[in-house]
Amino acid sequence: MSDCIFCKIISKEIPANLVYEDDHVIAFHDISPTAPVHVLVVPKEHIESLNHINHEKKELIGHIHLCIKEIAQELGISESGYRVVNNCGKLGGQTVGHIHFHLLGGRQLEWPAG
Repeated sequence: MSDCIFCKIISKEIPANLVYEDDHVIAFHDISPTAPVHVLVVPKEHIESLNHINHEKKELIGHIHLCIKEIAQELGISESGYRVVNNCGKLGGQTVGHIHFHLLGGRQLEWPAG
């Protein structure tokens, strides 16, 4: 999508501080981090939100979670703990209409989250 900021990052039109990339996923540091480690993990395929996935996307969603695990290990937060967040829709806090997952860690995270 031509107006999607994540699609522009994926196509390298907009620079980002990448931490991971493969054929299906890209991950980069959030520009407004809320934790010492705050990485966005984004599928390269434009999918608006969790509401727009189906059974055909289950392998992609599983792949994303395996990537998150690997990124957490590489960033040194897998042993101490981390949180994975997906915001879905306006009331869920989604601000970019491209499904993405926040990988948060590096400090004690509080609950409830919102």
